[in-house]
Order: sequence, then C-alpha cells, then structure tokens
Amino acid sequence: MTQKIFDSHAHYDDEAFNNDREDVLDGLLNDKVCGIINCGVDIKTSVFSLKLAKKYDKIYCACGFHPHEATNADDNAIKELKELLKEPKAIAVGEIGLDYHYDFSPREVQIKVFEQQLQVANKLDLPVIVHDRESHEDVLRLLKQYKPKGVVHCFSGSVEMAKEVVKLGMYIGIGGAVTFKNAKKPVQVAQAVPIDRLLLETDAPYMSPVPLRGKRCTSDYIYYTAEKIAALREIAVDDLLSQNIKNIKTLFNI
Repeated sequence: MTQKIFDSHAHYDDEAFNNDREDVLDGLLNDKVCGIINCGVDIKTSVFSLKLAKKYDKIYCACGFHPHEATNADDNAIKELKELLKEPKAIAVGEIGLDYHYDFSPREVQIKVFEQQLQVANKLDLPVIVHDRESHEDVLRLLKQYKPKGVVHCFSGSVEMAKEVVKLGMYIGIGGAVTFKNAKKPVQVAQAVPIDRLLLETDAPYMSPVPLRGKRCTSDYIYYTAEKIAALREIAVDDLLSQNIKNIKTLFNI
C-alpha cells in the first residue's frame, strides 16, 4: 500500500517526536505516505508546523488556536495568525473549535476565539479544521452562522449531526476511534457519511487504532482505520484510500 495514505490531521510538532522526528517523517514520506496536514494549536506550534511544511514537499500546515489555548489568543496573536496564514503552504485555519470536556479555557473565551478564527477563515477563503468535544450544539450553531468550508475532525457527534455538517458543505474526519471495541457513534457515522465527504486522519501521536492502541501514532496507522471503514462500507481499502486523497485535495485546494 505504497503512497496511498494522506493524513488529514497530525501533530508532528508534538514533543512525542522530539527524539526522532526527522527519521519518522523521512521514513513515512519516502515510503507509505503521500501527504500530511500538520495542525497547530497556538502560534508556537503553528510556526513549527509551517517550518515542517516548508522543509517537506508532502507536508502542509494548518495554523490556529485550539480551544485549550483560547486564553492566549489576544488581538496581537490573531494578527500573527493572519500573517502565518498568508504563507502558500498554510492551507487551513486549524485546529480551532470548542472543548467542553476539559474546559481549559472559559467557554465564553473559547466561543469568542472560535468566532474570530471563523471570520479570519472566511475572509482569507480558507477551510477550517474544527475540534468539537462535548460541545456539539454550540459548534453546529456557529458553523451554521458562519458557513465555512472545512472539516469537523475526530468526529464524535451523532449521524444526525454529521448529516447537518455535510448539508453545510463540510467534511467529516474519522480516525482511530472507529476501530475501538466500544465504538458506536463513529461506526454509525463512518457508514452513513457520503464517501466524497469523508476524511481519514490519525491525530498523531494520539488515537492509535486497534491493533496498535496505546502506541505512539504515526500517519501510516491510517491503514487500520481505512481497513475498518472499508469493511463497514463493503468497499475495497484501496478505493477508500484513493477517495480520501481526492477529498483532501478538493477541500484544501492542493
């Protein structure tokens, strides 16, 4: 399965790769992986992601403030973000959104910063990569209000919510969670989403799929996620991986 994997969401800036980042990426990009979108969570990681994208032809980056980092997104930081997003290999605003599970930033601050970044994305005509954890109602409300292009990554909502997201013209990102033993919603969503609106992702170094759960995740692990979804949909894994590449290139204008 050479060169058929395109990872729509990873974090190779993460400290989990500090000891062998170059070796890991060289190995992946020379053999199994044809593309990676590396997502920032604040200015520092967005800058790092952009450096990776400039170094490797097959890596692209998204720049943005994760909801955990929303309290650091003052006006100057948003200005810095806008400058980063002018770079050719910065192809999306992300990872942005809401997280009501941890609430590391106050919810009203999360909402304000999410809205600011949705506005930036629309102004620059860039897609968004949306984080939504236990915040489905507010995320969907804001997506309906601002109508961005983009993807709800690591989708954890219901089939009904997925249909609403697709109706807005957006995509659904599914990762390793669909392979977990007790996965119910991700399995239902993976079967229900139109195949031309489905993106495969890892969230590396997190969310490793079965049978590698608990290990540091890398982009080639997408194959196990694709295998599971292809079986659910009764299609060939190769066809799903090819469609994923097509979907990513369409959404992110690559």
